[in-house]
Amino acid sequence: MRVGVFTPLLSHLSLPAVLKKLKALQIDTVELGTGNYPGDAHCKLGMLDDASALVEFQKILADHGATISALSCHGNALHPDKVRAQHDREVSRKTVLLAEKLGISVVVDFSGCPGDSPQATAPNWVTCPWPPDYLKVLDWQWNEVVAPYWIEHAKFAAEHGVKIAIEMHPGFVVYNPETMLRLRSIAGPNVGCNFDPSHLFWQSIDPIAAVRVLERVIFHVHAKDTQIYSANLPHTGVLDTKPYTDERARSWIFRTCGYGHGGEWWREFVSTLRMFGYDDVLSIEHEDSLLSPEEGLTKAATFLNSIVIREQPGAAWWV
Repeated sequence: MRVGVFTPLLSHLSLPAVLKKLKALQIDTVELGTGNYPGDAHCKLGMLDDASALVEFQKILADHGATISALSCHGNALHPDKVRAQHDREVSRKTVLLAEKLGISVVVDFSGCPGDSPQATAPNWVTCPWPPDYLKVLDWQWNEVVAPYWIEHAKFAAEHGVKIAIEMHPGFVVYNPETMLRLRSIAGPNVGCNFDPSHLFWQSIDPIAAVRVLERVIFHVHAKDTQIYSANLPHTGVLDTKPYTDERARSWIFRTCGYGHGGEWWREFVSTLRMFGYDDVLSIEHEDSLLSPEEGLTKAATFLNSIVIREQPGAAWWV
């Protein structure tokens, strides 16, 4: 097990500057965005057709002793806006091809969310079974949009030696372990999950219990926390649509690792991950609106480095 960083929080810096900064925090593994929601500040898909740019990119990594845990292209390939969907699909396909060229085995993505019909213009995330219109929408989404795309895209990725790690996130059709396993049953074993505990906390799902449910299905892990504000829960429950920056009024917000749950919880989380087959990277993702990217990154790195120790012969892997 080792600590890495998802680099969009450092998009204002060049890749060499990012790697130098992370090295000072005892981190030499990065997750890089290639477009869609994460942007492509540190990894351009144009390298697919530019051999010299690809060589230079690989030299930068080698010079800093850095490795890549995953390429990430979180988007909505199922968006009812066909232009938007095609754009996100193209980014996803090219990301798979770049991962193959770089020898990276995992690409992180969202499952996407369709509209409620072929005439829709915006995604429609269904969260309840009644009135019965909603179940009809859900059946149409999965049968007519989700399954055809993911069967094809999973096959494409497998042909290029790349696994797809779906980040379970409310707002998309895959948002919890049940929907993750449903997609995997449709698309096959080349589709697994990017496990982000922060997205489960605010749904009242115990992430440690969820690791047991998703045994051998976890391909990549984000390190991010959530803090629940019980004083505000009676107003909204967990389905809170206020802006993330309205921290005082929200029922929950994303936090830097250790600010929502302490070291005891994170030690158990890391232990359970390894117990159930995941022994790879914890990729720090910063979305804490109360801490600057600099402060959030530094605190998360220090916190996780005190819990996870790089495995060496004869050495314990955690403290």
